[in-house]
Amino acid sequence: MLRGFNSWTSYIFKSVYTFNIVDIPQYMTILPNTSTEKIIMTKQCLEVRGHIVAAILRDVTFTEDSYNSFIDLQEKLHQNIGRKRTLVSIGTHDLDTVKGPFLYDARSPTNICFKPLNQDKEYTAEEIMNLYNNHAQLKQYLHIIKDSPFYPVVEDSNGIILSFPPIINGDHSKITLDTKNILIECTAIDLTKAKVVLNTIVCAFSQYCKTKYTIEMVEVLYPNGQVFHYPDLKYRTIEIDCEKAMKYIGIKQTAEELVSLLSRMSLKTSIKNGNKLTIEVPPTRHDVLHACDIYEDIAIAYGYNKIQKTIPYLFTIAEECPLNKLSDQLRTELAYAGFTEALTFSLV
Repeated sequence: MLRGFNSWTSYIFKSVYTFNIVDIPQYMTILPNTSTEKIIMTKQCLEVRGHIVAAILRDVTFTEDSYNSFIDLQEKLHQNIGRKRTLVSIGTHDLDTVKGPFLYDARSPTNICFKPLNQDKEYTAEEIMNLYNNHAQLKQYLHIIKDSPFYPVVEDSNGIILSFPPIINGDHSKITLDTKNILIECTAIDLTKAKVVLNTIVCAFSQYCKTKYTIEMVEVLYPNGQVFHYPDLKYRTIEIDCEKAMKYIGIKQTAEELVSLLSRMSLKTSIKNGNKLTIEVPPTRHDVLHACDIYEDIAIAYGYNKIQKTIPYLFTIAEECPLNKLSDQLRTELAYAGFTEALTFSLV
């Protein structure tokens, strides 16, 4: 059975490229001509949100639409992959307003004081928690760190606080339509999810850089001395059998036609030994885990409505599951007794 979309990443890039023959982007990381920007972690932050990844987009040109899309994507990633910021939270900053190296630390709430985004004065961390206690959007995130003795912060070398994850960014480094260089940092308790979120953002918006599809790396120094460079834009390869793919989907195509279909899904593909395909999976496609995901992309590009409907070869006699039958009978009797059934998202 073909699988459905597994992530927001899949939706973004399929919606952009599907059904159009386009040049497939080649994402690449670069190092600056001067020293690499660094983020230094302290031991205290390991107890609160133990990971941080970051990257820089240089010479960005925003329009109002692309800027709004940039903000909207962050919120979508917060809600799904980030699980409402519990696993990952994103901070975006105007790099020209701050100075590295940056410090990722965790401090007592009374020792944190800065001006939150779109506020006109400074607040301590305790005051910020009270300030947003009734905020329509931010109040749902306060519980994540509320009971922690230390709150995480990201600050620059001048002591300016950039962000107070996972609650809010600082007003000093907020991005605008005129921002040219963007520092993107993701703090997390799940490193894999943090990498997915970072890769999704930088790949999606590197098209607005002066040198398209290039992302500047940031060095992260852990308290134990380990050094990592992000983003990690790895390409993977998956090999599939043409005959097997067509049998799963129910279509007849040549290997060359399958290559064309996959190129419409932004997947660079080459033919191997006549009947096998080697697919290069870009860092934007974290949802591609198995050959079945490639079959799904072929079916989408081909068009589900064009796939011929056939009667299954197997003959079976259906029978209702006893538990489901009993549940339906109970529902009916309860409805007769005057009860109203409710099935909310929290019960699914």
